[in-house]
Amino acid sequence: MKKEFRILGLESTSDAKKAEASLRKLPGASAASVKLDGSASAEFTTTPPSFEKIRDAVIDAGFDAEEKAMAKDAEKEAREKEIRDYWRRFVISLLLSLPLLFLFLEHLKLITVELPELVMTYSALIQFLIATPVMWVNRIIFIRGYRAIVYARSPTMDSLVGIGVGASYIYSVLTTFGFPGALYYEVGSFLLTFIVLGKYLEAVARGRTSEAIKALIGLQPKTATVIRNKREVELPIEQVQVGDIIIVKPGEKIPVDGIVLGGESAVDESMVTGESMPVMKKKGATLIGATINKNGVLTFRATKVGSDTMLAQIIKLVQDAQASKAPIQEIVDKVSAYFVPVVAAVSILAFSYWFFAAGQPFSFALSIFMSVLIIACPCALGLATPTAITAGMGLGAQRGILFKSSKSLQAVQSLNAIVFDKTGTLTKGEPVITDVIPMKGFSERELLIMAASVEKNSEHPIADAIVKGATARKLSLLKVASFKAIEGKGVSAKISGATILVGTSRLLSDHKINGLSAAEKAKVKLENEGKTAVLLSAGGKVAGVIAVADTLKDSTPEAVSALRKKGLRVIMITGDNWRTAKAIGKQAGIEEVLAEVLPQDKEKEVKKLQAKGLKVAMVGDGINDAPALAAADVGIAIGSGTDVAIETGDIVLVKNDLRDVVTAIDLSNFTMRKIKENLFWAFAYNMVGIPVAAGILFPFLGILLDPAIAGAAMALSSVSVTTNASLMRFYKSPMREKIAENAR
Repeated sequence: MKKEFRILGLESTSDAKKAEASLRKLPGASAASVKLDGSASAEFTTTPPSFEKIRDAVIDAGFDAEEKAMAKDAEKEAREKEIRDYWRRFVISLLLSLPLLFLFLEHLKLITVELPELVMTYSALIQFLIATPVMWVNRIIFIRGYRAIVYARSPTMDSLVGIGVGASYIYSVLTTFGFPGALYYEVGSFLLTFIVLGKYLEAVARGRTSEAIKALIGLQPKTATVIRNKREVELPIEQVQVGDIIIVKPGEKIPVDGIVLGGESAVDESMVTGESMPVMKKKGATLIGATINKNGVLTFRATKVGSDTMLAQIIKLVQDAQASKAPIQEIVDKVSAYFVPVVAAVSILAFSYWFFAAGQPFSFALSIFMSVLIIACPCALGLATPTAITAGMGLGAQRGILFKSSKSLQAVQSLNAIVFDKTGTLTKGEPVITDVIPMKGFSERELLIMAASVEKNSEHPIADAIVKGATARKLSLLKVASFKAIEGKGVSAKISGATILVGTSRLLSDHKINGLSAAEKAKVKLENEGKTAVLLSAGGKVAGVIAVADTLKDSTPEAVSALRKKGLRVIMITGDNWRTAKAIGKQAGIEEVLAEVLPQDKEKEVKKLQAKGLKVAMVGDGINDAPALAAADVGIAIGSGTDVAIETGDIVLVKNDLRDVVTAIDLSNFTMRKIKENLFWAFAYNMVGIPVAAGILFPFLGILLDPAIAGAAMALSSVSVTTNASLMRFYKSPMREKIAENAR
């Protein structure tokens, strides 16, 4: 059984990891998941414990929990509440710290002000009374730091801050009440002020990186016009049921997914698919909830509502993906786990050296101890990967590219080869008439009317394509008699007493039809172009040849060309015969073709490529592609494909556009570059900052880093990382820019 709730106070992936660990210790817990935005769940093999017990476990880990709100914008409210809380604490801390700074500067004679004798006499006590409320409003930092050490036995950044600030405060309190030494009230107070400011800015930046999710949630309409008891009734979207008949007027949002029953209109699906051009919808067409009806009235039947709609599934996919960890993040987590104890050891060694070995005053050694602890807080390190991953997922969602996990987002940029299924992936998946070649004495129109009239009685895909072709040309079909399907050869029937044959050369030969040479020559030429050709005879004479083909998608050649320019091996895999496969491959610009591959053998072909050391992506849309999608290093499913393929793929392309494969690779490269930039600055900051804070420059240059300055630098490092990630929202896809330019 699964229980969902929210965890408060998470500020890094290490926090989420500790919260997960505390949940797994609950009786009967089999799994736990905690996202950086606070969404959490735990699965139990036995009766789940009460929420109070779950909350106690979370509190022991240094955080807090609340029952999950049912409102759709709960995440937004929680984020805004967190931001307001940080801002309140910052303002209070700043206002109280300014007098301390004033007294500190006056004490150092850096400013000259006539202060009342009473203030001068009781300066230490006044500072104590001002600094104590600052410690109190920020007590959560000390509580979390303490719990992380005592309960989780794993110090966090709050532990480092808590020890450093706590030491300065306690030392100052002892000095105030008689212990010989210096006062550090202003250091601790300003340090907390800077830290809270940094956390406030981080929260704001983190909020920006999830704007794509907020935008998607905001797309959901609030009401729907439903026909109930033969009357139009406006109902809240939550009350719409599967099977309801819904009316959508021009300019309105389509409330849920469904199938058109009546009407015709253009629908703007750009907010879900990223496709700028409206799509015409008529009877039988599918509708996506939250898209916009442009100019006509549509009546449709609801097929998916609530959490089952496409938009809801997209939101869930993106949220789950943002919560997952990329392989690079797992490395960072391992480094962070050792980093905090090492820093604590360095701070103690630095203190010991300066106080015991170098003979410096206790206040001097304490200042270094605090500076090392503060400047080394691995906030930036913990934020480097998740902020960029979250932003990258959001960018993909906005463009109709759904990464199911951060692992897939990272893996795409290291691919060597991409294998494309042919039918429905490279091609449209719908055979259409491509050529009509009449023989002497017949016209194209006559040829199509006869062929479609006979084939109307057949269920073969080629027959369906011929009938649809004739219907599209608004040709009137003729009445047929004596229809007969001849297995493996074609069909025959009579029209106005004349025998009509449609099928293979063998069918016509069996019926002693002469003069096949010209038709056969045309048939071979068409088949070499990757088309399926059928012959037609009427009244004992060869009437002509009709070619049918599953044509390439408009986006296929451009996508293949762009992938090859990136240095990737592009391979087509199909069950078609070699002649047809090579012809289609040539049209698509693919030189490497795997033909006559049985559905169950596609997976084996992918594994053969992997055995050669290649990182392989499989792009497909059908049920028979699912094993290959699962076997590939990255499975890319076309959004118009089967549910099985979409479920198996690591990435889902909502639009039926292969150029999004190129965009997915570009987006992966962009995101990984941002992660590496963030990690570089986070590590560089600590490598430079810790030695300086430890006093390495003091013997040579007399430079000593004040703890308050260390706090400000630590806050700025975190802000720089989150800002770098938030700037990702200005990303522009090279492929999409090219498409837009061509459209103009």
